[in-house]
Amino acid sequence: MRATSPVIVGRDEEIGLLSSALDAVRRRSGRALFLLGEAGIGKSRLVGECAYRAYGFGMPVLRGRATSTGLVVPFRPLAEALASRFRAAGTPTDPELAPYHPALARLVPEWRRGGSPGYPETVVELAEALLRLLSVLGREAGCTILLEDLHDCDTETVAVVEYVIDNLADLPILFLGTLRPEPGAALDLVRSAERRHTATVREMGPLRDAQVRALTGACLEARPEEIPEAVHRRLAERAAGNPYLLEVLLADLLDTGRLRRTDDGWEAAEQPDGSVPSDIVRSWARRLERLDEPVRDLLLASATLGSQFSVTVLQTVTGFEDRALFTHLRSAVEAGVIAPDGAAPDRYTFRHSLTAEALISSLAPAERASLARRAAGAIEHSGQPLDEDGRQLVASLQLAAGNRAGAARQFAEAGRRMLASGAHGSAVVLLERAHPLAAESDRAAVAESLAVARAEGGDLDGALALANALPPVPARSEAAARRGRIHVELAWAAVMAERTAEAALQVEAARLLLGASPPPGRRAALVVVDRYLALLPGHRPGPGPGRRPRDPAEAEQAVREAAETAEAEGLPVVACQAWQLLALLRREEGFDAADAALERMLSISTEHALPVWRVEALVRLGANAFMRTGDASRLLSARAAATELGALLLTRTVDGLLAMNAVMCARWEEAQEIIDRSAEASARVGDLSAHRYLLLTGATMAAHRGRRRDMDRALAAFRRAGGEQSLLVPLRSGLCRAFGALLEEDRERAAAGLDEALAWESDHPSYYYLSGRYGLRPLLRVLAGEADRAELEEARAAPGGCLAWNRQFLELADAVLLGREKDPDGAARLMASFDALSAPFPVARHLGLRLVADAALADGWGEPVAWLRTAEEYFYGAGVQPVASACRAALRQAGASVGQHRGGWDRIPSPLRTSGVTPREYEVFVLLPERPGNQQIARRLSISPRTVEKHMASLLSKTGRADRAALCEFASECAVESA
Repeated sequence: MRATSPVIVGRDEEIGLLSSALDAVRRRSGRALFLLGEAGIGKSRLVGECAYRAYGFGMPVLRGRATSTGLVVPFRPLAEALASRFRAAGTPTDPELAPYHPALARLVPEWRRGGSPGYPETVVELAEALLRLLSVLGREAGCTILLEDLHDCDTETVAVVEYVIDNLADLPILFLGTLRPEPGAALDLVRSAERRHTATVREMGPLRDAQVRALTGACLEARPEEIPEAVHRRLAERAAGNPYLLEVLLADLLDTGRLRRTDDGWEAAEQPDGSVPSDIVRSWARRLERLDEPVRDLLLASATLGSQFSVTVLQTVTGFEDRALFTHLRSAVEAGVIAPDGAAPDRYTFRHSLTAEALISSLAPAERASLARRAAGAIEHSGQPLDEDGRQLVASLQLAAGNRAGAARQFAEAGRRMLASGAHGSAVVLLERAHPLAAESDRAAVAESLAVARAEGGDLDGALALANALPPVPARSEAAARRGRIHVELAWAAVMAERTAEAALQVEAARLLLGASPPPGRRAALVVVDRYLALLPGHRPGPGPGRRPRDPAEAEQAVREAAETAEAEGLPVVACQAWQLLALLRREEGFDAADAALERMLSISTEHALPVWRVEALVRLGANAFMRTGDASRLLSARAAATELGALLLTRTVDGLLAMNAVMCARWEEAQEIIDRSAEASARVGDLSAHRYLLLTGATMAAHRGRRRDMDRALAAFRRAGGEQSLLVPLRSGLCRAFGALLEEDRERAAAGLDEALAWESDHPSYYYLSGRYGLRPLLRVLAGEADRAELEEARAAPGGCLAWNRQFLELADAVLLGREKDPDGAARLMASFDALSAPFPVARHLGLRLVADAALADGWGEPVAWLRTAEEYFYGAGVQPVASACRAALRQAGASVGQHRGGWDRIPSPLRTSGVTPREYEVFVLLPERPGNQQIARRLSISPRTVEKHMASLLSKTGRADRAALCEFASECAVESA
């Protein structure tokens, strides 16, 4: 007989907490709650209550549970939660979710495509995609996701949960998780979230005495005072306030007739002390005795497999025919011991995880071990190949049977397969289980695999510590070759993390183990990681034979040989790594050579079904095309491929390049839309490389619009994100700061910024050519009379000189030199070439016209007056007053008429316009937040200091400010408001 309460007793505070959270979510204020308590304390009942109330509000509810079988199944509770919703409601069809389908494909089978699965590179990508999905589901009424038994879940799920709860504050999402207070990743997450105030944690204690009596009454449909005192004492003592144990013990009393209903109410048939079971195990043992023997055997075999089990596996272990098997399963269901698992038709689950534990504990230790041994043997010799889940199950059974070494081998093999599939966190868990169990002869191999799993999972420090603790291996042995491969893989992880010193140590360790003549494949992998290491800032090769050559040509030849060797040895990943590096090195020869290497990388990755490497190749080809021509069409195609794959990190890398392209082409709204969409998201997922680039793009946009304060703010954020220690420093100094200085008519500061970029590139390997070294800097040096034709031709001959952005400035520089050499026709041809090249880049185009006009006026060539008028009109319309004023001043000096702009009033804020501030005065006013002197203002606006003094006096009078400091402070406030 079942004894289950129809109502929740003693959890009013928890229910109030859930009700408050649901109300907050309906107001689009996300909440994360965790219920923490021992098994049977009532967590699942509260989850059910939360689901019931959420349904009442019209909220989508997603409910999943971690497996308690001990199997490590990446993302199982998340997949089950999504399936629980989509099975009934269908998958959402919102177009905005389309880019996230590939990333969510491992959770939503309907979004998987044929061929390569295209799973995301990182757990963080999947977590961001899940957050977007939940936001869409909760758009109208809010959304509730319920995950139970997180103490049993995999580390990948824990990572996704951490990301979700850290980022749902402003989203209509309620996250509710339950777990036991058992040490592990889930409990660490909950404690950390509680400290960071990103989640509310409710620790559920036992029921008090009055609550125990009330729960008993609810189970028996009686008033609490009608419960026999002896029964109440027994339940209070034995259940210790645990609702599940109370219900089980009460059911045992009812089944054995020790508690029965009479005409006068409930009465105990005998004193509860005597022969009544003393604990939950004996209670279940008695219930087993009352079942038919085949049903009892089936339940014991099921419990051996865990609290959840597959019918197929159970049939393999028991040997029952289909008819008998399902007959016995129905009997067990009717007895209230097990139930079908709603998440999978082939699975059943025990009513509570304690049930399976209690059934197994009812057996003698030798009987338990024998049962586990027979089950493991039956599964291993079933003739069916073992997948990762099967290996884990066999390992658990081997461990229960006392075979530690056999369990270790199965755990290790499952872990290695998880590692190969990209589930790094689960691989670490399984390999850590295997390591202490392994026989002495196997332990080093398990530790090596564990080190690689930790490194690829992001725990490089843990990986290096484990590698350093490995026992030595004999030189020139198979073990030495295997160990050398491990060090190469650790070195690659260190290089990708820009951990120069650690990478160098791993390369050295690999070289010592592999010897002077390693196998060709090992040598190729070592060469690739070694040459990548050479590009990291701060690396200096040590002395001695076999060290990396400094000659770029020799380095390129070594990488080329490594690429060919990797292809011949059947190592496509190493080959892709090599061709990618070769493309970078070949930029010094020209972009055609670099593109040829990337095309080979694309071919290999396509042939060997390596989707991430294929998209890497497409992205780099698109980036090269954009740099050479200014055309972003191929880059857009690469982004579409990255989106289709679900590689969100690669997508954001492309977004950064597209945003910079939009800045250079003066498509400000497009650039801002990309930055707004991707900058915060890239920071949230920890993609610092893309985040820094997007921040620098924002600063560059401000610089190219003549907005210095905005540029400084963006560069401050770039600096906080570690930008000053990145490879982007030359772009910051040249493309951003120096270009911005020219829009302030400060050529001295522009030249200093360009010289700073050149100095950095001279001290560091650099294959990025938009810093000004090959375009803007030669032009300014030619204009200043500091560079001759030889220096110009050197810039033209460099690979960076062929880029569209740089070529426009080189054409101008050449035109200036021809004009000085009294070759006006040659200069005119170059200006026509400049006109075509600069068409995609309007700001650079008009700045170039302004820069060369003075030289053309002085040397008597070209159409400088027309150029100045064109530039003045453009920059006046763009609100870049320093350049517009300089153009007007140059026109006056040339004796040309200067038309007055009677407009400009629309750019003046209403309060200032009402006060009578004129457009000319407003040009001075917008410079005041920087607190410049009158001489600086005069130079930037190309007016006299006397005129500045008159405008300042007028501004003080019209704004009512007491002095210059107060006026500057007021200008700063207005600038902040307009921003």
